Amino acid sequence: MMKIIAMDVMSTGVIAYYVLVAARNGLFTPIVGSAESGSYADPVPQAVILTAIVIGFSIQALMLVGVMKLARENPLLDSREIEISNTPS
Repeated sequence: MMKIIAMDVMSTGVIAYYVLVAARNGLFTPIVGSAESGSYADPVPQAVILTAIVIGFSIQALMLVGVMKLARENPLLDSREIEISNTPS
């Protein structure tokens, strides 16, 4: 469980760093209309961040399902015991 939480924290940190680097003041939303020419926000980084959030969530859900399956056979979730019991002889 701690490894899953650590991976989630790292993923959130990377996404927050990317948002911090990509954020700029004075940018307009790129909507077609009667707006004057100016500096517009690039929608590609926004799409990449949304995709990273969705992929991170799905990976976390998949890992939690794996932990639930392991917990049925090894209720203590001790990684050493799991490795010993799943090592081929």
